[in-house]
Parts: sequence; structure tokens; C-alpha cells
Amino acid sequence: MTATPAGMTYGDYLRLDRLLDAQEPRSDLHDEMLFIVIHQTKELWLKQMLHEVALATRLVRDDRVDEAYKALARVSRIQAVMTMSWDVLATLTPVDYAAFRHVLGTSSGFQSAQFRELEYRLGLKDPRYLEIEEGGAEGRARLEAALADRSLWDEAKAALARAGFDVATPDAVRASWLAVYRDSDTHFEIYALAEKLVDIDDALAGWRHKHLMTVERIIGLKSGTGGSAGAAYLAATLAKRAFPELWSLRTEL
Repeated sequence: MTATPAGMTYGDYLRLDRLLDAQEPRSDLHDEMLFIVIHQTKELWLKQMLHEVALATRLVRDDRVDEAYKALARVSRIQAVMTMSWDVLATLTPVDYAAFRHVLGTSSGFQSAQFRELEYRLGLKDPRYLEIEEGGAEGRARLEAALADRSLWDEAKAALARAGFDVATPDAVRASWLAVYRDSDTHFEIYALAEKLVDIDDALAGWRHKHLMTVERIIGLKSGTGGSAGAAYLAATLAKRAFPELWSLRTEL
């Protein structure tokens, strides 16, 4: 029976019976619990970021740009927490991890459907990841929807167009954002939106870098458990930007 508000306990509200029963180590080694908790926590934060990005995207689409700032700021703060969590995982030494790595089988964070969906929702739409995600039919459907839907970056460019700027080509988009930055007082609302997007991209790049360093620290240059190239693959992602024109314009300011 679901508790009524009058009789609701902390555990009832948070469904702690389900949440705290979701950690099932496959070995009897102490350190496996940390590995599970870190990755489950990341998936919870990814769920929250998707929630915030969906709201921000709708608000920008509806020309309520200033109302989107809070959600976007929250995303970058969550990213900072996720990045710091790599320091906790880094307390796992190579010897500690090697002792239970075999129980992971072919599972890997590389397969996270939520992470790929977040990339898609921001604007990094690489359809090749549809073949890699591990979310089953539901995960595949979510990714296909995210790939087809307008991203946060699409809506930001549409807002730029509604403000009277040319967005017909990538070069035009960059030139238009450059014009916004050069006259930020006149276009402050959309200028502030751009800086919120850069905050998110900056934090995502920091997360990728810390992920790489943690992987190198724990497994060196070994392949990932899911068949990825491990650190080599992560190093190749460091230059990814969800909002590239907002970075390239800075050279011309």
C-alpha cells in the first residue's frame, strides 16, 4: 500500500527499499560495492540532467529563454558533481579492480543509453551509437526519438534566427553568434543563453578528461570491458563539443 502524505516516512517517499536493494555485487570482494554505487549514482544524475535539458529545450523553443537559465545552470552543477566522483572511484587501485573485473563480463559504461541520449539531446548526434547502447528495445526507442527530435542546440539556433540572425550554414551560425557577442548588451538574453551552453560544454569536456585519467590510473591502456578501446577511445572524445560555433567564435572576438 502506498503511504498517504500524513503517514509518509523518509524511506517511503524515496523508495529506499528498492533503491538500497539495487546493489548486487557479483563477487565477495569489498571494492566491488564502490564500483556499483559510483556507476548507479552516475545513471541517476544522468536521469536528472535529461529531465533538466528537456525543460530547457521546451523553454527556449517557447521563447522563454531567461526561464531556461536555471535548468541549464543545474545541469552544469550536476556535471561538476559527476566529475568529482571520479576522484572517489580513483581510490580503487589497479590491483583492487583487477580482482573483480572478470565479473563485469561485457558490461561497460560505453553502453550507457542515458549518456548517449544526453549527447543527442544536447546536439551531439552520432547515429553509430544506436548500435552500441544496452537499453534493449526501450533504450533503442529513446535514442531513436532523441536522434529525430530537435536538440537543445537546434532550439538555440532557432532562437537566434527569431532574433533576426542568419543560421543557414555553420559559418553563418558562427558569424551570427559572433555578432551577438560583439553587441552583448543589445542581445543580452541570447548572449546569456550561449554562455550557459558553454558552461555545459566546458563541464562535459572536464568530465571526459577526468574519466580518461581515472581509466588510465586504474587499467592503463587495456581495452574496455565492453570491447571499446578504453583510454584510447576516451582520449579521442576530448575534442568533442556540443556547441562548436560558440567555441570557434572566441578566436575572432
